[in-house]
Amino acid sequence: MSTQASNTRSESTADHAAQLDVLGDDCARTILVATSEGPKTAKELTERTDSSSATVYRRINNLLESDLIAECVRFDDDGSHTTAYEATVDILRVRIDADGIDVVVSDTEE
Repeated sequence: MSTQASNTRSESTADHAAQLDVLGDDCARTILVATSEGPKTAKELTERTDSSSATVYRRINNLLESDLIAECVRFDDDGSHTTAYEATVDILRVRIDADGIDVVVSDTEE
């Protein structure tokens, strides 16, 4: 099985408050962890969580809007393909200081 990314991220335009809000949800965190291991389909993510498929799709959409995961196409050996999701971040740092809260997201360790 091979994976081909259909969405790449060059510069994040996500709202940092929205990213923190998304991560406040257990199902979204479970999806993010699962997709950090490699591309997962919505069906695989539903099986991994204790949530309904409708809930998983809502969390996937929230994570996509927050630039924390990306959609990709997974090709199987038989030529069929499915939509899958993959984490776009490895590190998320939250800094709190007199100026407020700052979220730094990166896809590699610094």
